[in-house]
Amino acid sequence: MLKIIPFYAQAGVTGFESPAAEYSELALNLDQLLIDHPSATFIGQAQGHSMEGDGIFSGDLLIVSRAVHIQDQDIIVANLNGVFVCKKIDREKARLLSSSPGYLPYQLQEGDDFQVEGVVIRSIRLHRPLEKTL
Repeated sequence: MLKIIPFYAQAGVTGFESPAAEYSELALNLDQLLIDHPSATFIGQAQGHSMEGDGIFSGDLLIVSRAVHIQDQDIIVANLNGVFVCKKIDREKARLLSSSPGYLPYQLQEGDDFQVEGVVIRSIRLHRPLEKTL
């Protein structure tokens, strides 16, 4: 189990007190911290630039829950005509939306094979590439 040391680092601070100064280990692992419904959750990896406006960059890890009720404008992972996509859902107009300029909305059509796989509840930025593959 990964040991978690609670500390909050502020950007622009030239120095901060060592986390070991008041070391307290939380009895919590990353799964417990980030995942509410383990049996209904999966992790994927983002590809492309269409969701950068919402802070999801190519290579980021996406924590996706099937237990969360889908709301309008949620970021979802879906299977669209055999391809996994990560988009905002516009339930009122039946569209999939990107959050970065230069990407047009996708209007869902009657013949589309479309299945929502889950709601993106968290994303994790990777500052270095994973050494393991998902």
